[in-house]
Amino acid sequence: MRKSLVPAVVLLVVVGVALTGCATKKFVNEQVAASEKVTATKIGEVQTSVEANQKAVSDLQAKDADLQKQISTLSDTAKDALKRAEEAGVLAKGDFLWETVLTDENVKFGFNKAELSPEAKAALDAFAAKVKADNKNVYVEIQGHTDNVGSEKVNLKLGYDRAESVMHYLQMQHGFPLHRMNVTSYGEYKPIVDNATKEGRAQNRRVAIVVLQ
Repeated sequence: MRKSLVPAVVLLVVVGVALTGCATKKFVNEQVAASEKVTATKIGEVQTSVEANQKAVSDLQAKDADLQKQISTLSDTAKDALKRAEEAGVLAKGDFLWETVLTDENVKFGFNKAELSPEAKAALDAFAAKVKADNKNVYVEIQGHTDNVGSEKVNLKLGYDRAESVMHYLQMQHGFPLHRMNVTSYGEYKPIVDNATKEGRAQNRRVAIVVLQ
């Protein structure tokens, strides 16, 4: 009887080992498959992250290129205004928005005077309406310019007085906050045309308003 049991026991052991081997192999395969799935998922996540970073870098480069292009087209005085505002830390975005120029031709400042004419007030009313319509938190630099008639000292003061008249009008009539405006004068130092003619001098007698954000 014992002799007949031995082969049966051996057979059971062999079958058990075989079944165990199959189960182990299946478990290993499942673990490998799961690991490969996790790895593939992580690779996908990394690739997505890399692509997102590359797009962000590309967007920043494009924005910087646009900004550099924009700055290259600005007038010298607009560039000065942007630099001053950045140094003062008064800008939200550091962007130049637009510039408007009020010349003696169309706003008719009196000779050697800083008082605003009705034409000048009308031009400033239109300017204020545009700023309010844009509904942006802007910073405004008002720059006074003159022709070269008179001394440099007198022209610097005259340019400043004209710019200051514009600032006070915008504050009193349109509620522009004073801390969001700055006044400066270039006097006769930044002509846009030759002062040799009456027409040229009229164009150089001007107030430039630079709008920044």
